[in-house]
Amino acid sequence: MLPSRPLLHAAVFALTVLQALASDTFIAAVYEHAVILPDYTDKPVSPDDALALMNKNMDVLEEAIKEAAQQGAHIIVTPEDGIYGWRFTRETIYPYLEDIPDPAVNWIPCTDRTRFAPAPVQERLSCMARNNSIYVVANIGDKKPCNSSDPSCPSDGRYQYNTNVVFDSEGKLVARYHKYNLFMVESQFNYPKEPEAITFDTPFGKFGIFTCFDILFWEPAVVLVSELQVDTVLFPTAWMNVLPFLTAVEFHSAWAMGMGVNFLAANTHYTSISMTGSGIYAPDGARAYYYNMKTEDGRLLVAELDAHPRLSPAFLPAVNWSSYALSVERFSPNDHDFKGLIFHDLFTFTELTKPEQNLTVCQKDLCCHLSYKMAGKQENEVYVLGAFDGLHVVEGQYYLQICTLLKCKSTDLDTCGQPVETAQTKFEMFSLSGTFGTNYVFPEVLYSGVQLAPGEFEVLKDGRLVSKTRPTKPVVTVTLFGRWYEKD
Repeated sequence: MLPSRPLLHAAVFALTVLQALASDTFIAAVYEHAVILPDYTDKPVSPDDALALMNKNMDVLEEAIKEAAQQGAHIIVTPEDGIYGWRFTRETIYPYLEDIPDPAVNWIPCTDRTRFAPAPVQERLSCMARNNSIYVVANIGDKKPCNSSDPSCPSDGRYQYNTNVVFDSEGKLVARYHKYNLFMVESQFNYPKEPEAITFDTPFGKFGIFTCFDILFWEPAVVLVSELQVDTVLFPTAWMNVLPFLTAVEFHSAWAMGMGVNFLAANTHYTSISMTGSGIYAPDGARAYYYNMKTEDGRLLVAELDAHPRLSPAFLPAVNWSSYALSVERFSPNDHDFKGLIFHDLFTFTELTKPEQNLTVCQKDLCCHLSYKMAGKQENEVYVLGAFDGLHVVEGQYYLQICTLLKCKSTDLDTCGQPVETAQTKFEMFSLSGTFGTNYVFPEVLYSGVQLAPGEFEVLKDGRLVSKTRPTKPVVTVTLFGRWYEKD
């Protein structure tokens, strides 16, 4: 006789838990979703029309979740804006929002749908997790009523939050996170009154969660890793790529390495505004990643990770990011420094004029040192060493210290710092370091075609970023991206 569905589900869940407990690894999945967007309107649609649009996106996400579960994944992350898209005002997003309770209420929407106000999106996500015995991470909108007794209450009597939710493999709501660092175009949402540091425990490690722009700020990103000691960070995002440093795959991989955690980044896929780039990253490099500006396809990524990366033999030792750079004299003083902009920041550059050379370039308190040897430099390609030490003030305000070796867009030095995706020049070796004032430095190596270099470079304890392969693949940029939070 075949077992009943509840008994079968319980058996599958118990087996999944036992397998996770018996292993020091787990299977992670992320899905880059080509979001079905609503039509632009300046008037709110009906709740039924809003749900119809969200169900179209959830149909796609459900297929990805089923496929991930079939491949053995224990958890899947889906993108920011992945269920309703964007193009909203405060009024027009309202029909898409649900009241999301505190996870302390111990609620499984899939089996207890009438306990709270109607929440069809949460119910469906809960059932996706429960029916496939997998943790599901999604980004939706939360609404909370308020009144005049609250001096911060908006005039329409409600708070609206960009919100991540996590359902465990039984379908229970186990985490809710309200995005704290809103991007400049998110006027449809409110800022939470206080930053949230959300963690939850699983049989395969301690997890933390935040959203997109949050990654560049102390709260919640650094708090989760440095103070709360999570093993893995979950990251729904709608990331618009900005070469040469803030392309999704290179920066997210670098952040995982610099912070020493697993990082599951799920991006939306919308190439007309440069949205692509998802990955499953470990502290020693990318386990799987996807970057595609040519087609409008979504993509499921699945990979195995250490459940507790700090205990892994591959875990990077503590790095003193300024040790080497402070111990050496300035290389090759020169009179040929020049200025150039990268994403509105004014860098100091010096050109790599020889096939093999030691160079230094300085700005304020930051001196960047480079030793290199090219493997047949292309005559039509120019490379520079650059330094930036200052406050970035465009889409947000945050203090940066950056040392970078990068290819210019053309042989015209005025193009140095402009976006570049391709290169031909290879290097026999490179060693980049800087006199950083911060311990939060993220190492990036980006090859031609927006390709990462997992296992092909290393960071030494004295703060040098050095090549391991001879020669390298064609280099677009080698960067040490420092974030000096205390000076913001």
